[in-house]
Amino acid sequence: MIKVRITYTKMGWLKYTSNLDVQKLWERAIRRARLPLAYSQGYHPKPRMNLAAPLPLGFSSTAELIDIWFTEEISTAEIQERLTGKFPSGIEIQQVEQIELSGASLQSLVADGEYIIELRIDLPIEELKSKVAGVLQSETIIRTRRNKEYDLRPLIQDLHIVDNSHLAARLTMLPKATGRPEEVLQAMQIDPNDARIERTALILAE
Repeated sequence: MIKVRITYTKMGWLKYTSNLDVQKLWERAIRRARLPLAYSQGYHPKPRMNLAAPLPLGFSSTAELIDIWFTEEISTAEIQERLTGKFPSGIEIQQVEQIELSGASLQSLVADGEYIIELRIDLPIEELKSKVAGVLQSETIIRTRRNKEYDLRPLIQDLHIVDNSHLAARLTMLPKATGRPEEVLQAMQIDPNDARIERTALILAE
């Protein structure tokens, strides 16, 4: 048995597809590629695959991660070759690497996420600088999620201007403390509907 970690894109119309449906797309693609997918034991065997972190609906990504177990030794190059062309437009495999079978779960390893935020409104650069500075200089940014208050500020690892219409952010993504880019925009008094958000990296703990 082997375990591989695959980096892939989620673009186009797929950004409106749920994570459960994305997993089903992977199952279907693996069957079509005739790859030896491993299954769990018990009365209701399930494919042994784990997505790294949920991607909110409406976000695109160039850096999603999935771990998959196969029952037979097979090269990463062959896995990528056999999966190519088996997905709908929007999913493209970027990298396949073999990893240790006994390693920690992918979900538990995710530490940070990096994002590019494209603003679809015209803001004077000085106003944009002021909004970014206001967030970074805040000691606390109290937000409410699922009827519970939390402090967004310590979850913002980095926030900076790329150009007049783009921001870059690095946010903490721990199981009980996840920063979300749309909430960063709200803290800047920018409507998230006026932006396009793309995840560009998932940073794993060492």
